[in-house]
Formats: sequence, C-alpha cells, structure tokens
Amino acid sequence: MAESDRKRRSTRNSKMVSSPVVTKMQAIMQKEMVREFLAEFMSTYVMMVFGLGSVAHMVLGEKFGSYLSVNLGFGFGVTMGVHMAGNISGAHMNAALTFTNCALGRMSWKKFPVYILAIIQFSGGHLTVTGPTATASIFATYLPEHMTLWRGFLDEVIVTGILQLCLFAITDKENNPALQGTQALVIGILIVVIGLSLGMNTGYAMNPSRDLPPRFFTFIAGWGIQVFRARDWWWVPVVAPLLGAYLGAIIYLVFIGSSIPRRPQILENSMKYEDRRIPVLPKTMSNPPTTLTPVSVSPANRPSVRTVPPLSDSIHLEHF
Repeated sequence: MAESDRKRRSTRNSKMVSSPVVTKMQAIMQKEMVREFLAEFMSTYVMMVFGLGSVAHMVLGEKFGSYLSVNLGFGFGVTMGVHMAGNISGAHMNAALTFTNCALGRMSWKKFPVYILAIIQFSGGHLTVTGPTATASIFATYLPEHMTLWRGFLDEVIVTGILQLCLFAITDKENNPALQGTQALVIGILIVVIGLSLGMNTGYAMNPSRDLPPRFFTFIAGWGIQVFRARDWWWVPVVAPLLGAYLGAIIYLVFIGSSIPRRPQILENSMKYEDRRIPVLPKTMSNPPTTLTPVSVSPANRPSVRTVPPLSDSIHLEHF
C-alpha cells in the first residue's frame, strides 16, 4: 500500500516537473522563426532523399535507374517538399530563391540565415571523384568533359533564371497562376522539364543548398579534397544560381509583372471612410450647436468647411 502511494506521488511529481518543460518547449516550437526553420529543414531533407536516391540508382545500378528517373526523382521530390512546408515557410529548399526574395523585399533579411541554416543542416571501398567508377557525383554536381568552366557557369545562370522566372509565373495571383492546391505538382513538373531539356550540361544544380552541403559530406566521408579541386567547379553551383535567380526575377517583373494592372492594397481601417466625406470644422467650432437656428451670415464671414477625400481614393500601396 505504501509502495503504491510512493509510485503515485512519484508520478505526480514527475508530471509537475515535466509540465513546465513541455509548456516551454511548445511555446518555443510555436515561434514563427523556429517553425520556418524546421519546415525548411524537413522539406529540403525530403527533396534530397528522393533526388539523391534517384542519382544513386542511376550511378550504382544500371538496371534500376536512368537520366529520366533522376529528373523525376528531383522533380517530384520538390513536389513533396512543397507539400511538407509550403504553407509554413514557403518551402524554398534553395538558398538562391531565399536570397532573391530578400533582395526584392519580399522577405525580411533577418530570415535569410534561418533558412540557409535549415538547408545546410542536411548536410564509403575506393571513393573516387572522377573516372568510370566515380561515385561522388551521387551527392554533388561535377562539370562534364564536354563543358568548359565558364560555359558551365553561364548554363547554371540560365537554368536558375528560368526556374525563378517560371516560379513567379506559377505563383503570381495577378497573372495566370496554378490552381489553388496544384502549385506543388506544377513546380515538380517544372523541375522535371528543366532537367529533361537543360540538365545534361551541368547536372542543373540550380541550388547552392542542393550542391554545397552534400559536397562537404563527401569531403568528410572519404572522397577527400578532390571534391573541391575537380576542374575548380565547386564554387559555380554556389554563385551562379544566386545571379541567375535574381536575373530571372527581374526579367519577370519587367517584362510581365510591370504590364499587369495591379489591384491597389488599401490601408487597414480605411474602409470605414469609404463612400462618405468627413467634414473638418474650424477649431473655433469644436462644439457645434445641437440645434439649428436661422442666422444670416454673409458669404465673407461664413466659416469654411473643407472635406477630406476617403483614404481608399487617395492612398494606395502598389505591390507585386
């Protein structure tokens, strides 16, 4: 009997101790920055699992994978990532896209390190980088023999620019966006199309977050410093996508976005002034009479009454 009482007291005490801890943890998890960090981490992880898994099938098992399967793996891996975090963080899964959103004022710069940190957190036999039995390309992109360094740089700029250009079109509610609920699928199809049409030259990294963390992983896991030295390619998937995404966004805003009539964004609480004018009385008439008496007032001495147009007619915030 005494032992059962001790167990009950112990259980009660443990609940009393753990309850504040659980409450504090729940409060932390509900913070916007924490939720966005975790959402970006999970969406990037899901995308990389499907994408890199399809590359491994192609490299390691000729009967189990193909170039088409890689494109499908990454494309629909992005689709799953968007479903995972699209409504929480936007599911960037790409440092170049995060950079562009911050540069264009669509997102606060203070969130940039949070998104990047979440993406980087994802981050062997004879482990070789080049040659017929090379396996480092499972994890990161490497420049093929038929491409030069600067042609590869230009290729990455172009493909990332097209990615950002199309993403703006897919999500622009003032244009012809994807139907609500289909954005993830359409974005996945976009990745597949880019891979099938433009992926052969450089492996269409288009994403510092897709290339650099796995490259560090291969460096640590046994492939060695050659993962950074091979044709001096490692920096291109980091720099070129940033430039390409920014150029793609600017091109969309100039050629498409600027020609679409935008609905004005009305300041909050301005609707209550709509369709009526507000008389502003002189200070000498701060307490207007409650009854009307016929008084003869000459036009020269008549107090002036000026009107203020409703805010909804005079103040608009143009936005993209």
